[in-house]
Amino acid sequence: MPGLPFSLTDALLILAVTTAGAAVQSAAGFGMGMLSAPMLLLIYPPFIPGPLMASSLALTALVVRRDRAHVDLKGVGMALAGRVVGIVGAAAFLVVASGQLFDIVFSSLVLLAVFLSAAGLEVEPGRLATVLAGSLSGLMGTISSIGGPPMALLYQRSGGPKLRGTLGGYFLVGTSLSVLALAFVGRFGLDEILLALFLVPAMVLGFAVAAPVRHLLPDRAVRPLVLALSGLSGIVVLVRALS
Repeated sequence: MPGLPFSLTDALLILAVTTAGAAVQSAAGFGMGMLSAPMLLLIYPPFIPGPLMASSLALTALVVRRDRAHVDLKGVGMALAGRVVGIVGAAAFLVVASGQLFDIVFSSLVLLAVFLSAAGLEVEPGRLATVLAGSLSGLMGTISSIGGPPMALLYQRSGGPKLRGTLGGYFLVGTSLSVLALAFVGRFGLDEILLALFLVPAMVLGFAVAAPVRHLLPDRAVRPLVLALSGLSGIVVLVRALS
């Protein structure tokens, strides 16, 4: 495709994958990274992690505006405090090493968390749990663009609007911090900005597509959806790391 480093076919596929991921996140509260990142990595690796994260800010801003009345501000604040720690660790890691070992460890932790939650374990979103979830999310998200599962598991028993609003508020600020960290270590510059701008229309379209579907999801459907998406992300990251 003229002016872009990939073909027209690849461009259409990239936009379709991103739109689907954005629609899922708009309806469920998270899931954009876990659905879009693996495919984008296969089609054109430079989209991961910076451009995908930066473009997702358009989506999270729309979600927060829509569900702002349901945001758990206290929880968002504690999670962001933890995310800063995770971001610092991820940025240091990106300077000196690849993400293979971290991907294996994090994907294993996600799958373990899904299993424990499905077995009936309830994790209350208290101060320590929220800070730890924010730290893991920041570490995972900054390295692989998949940082939703730890926070989603923490709020899995919340109602749909609270889950979407709180995670949206967390991602809006947390993703901005991650992108700044990537820029600081030389992993987000002009080329990444242009790739991010290419994805923004797909993010907005995904939000619009999900509008009618979101109201069809009862609260009791949110938890199994969160668990299924979290498990999927763990498997995808693990397979990617091992391959």
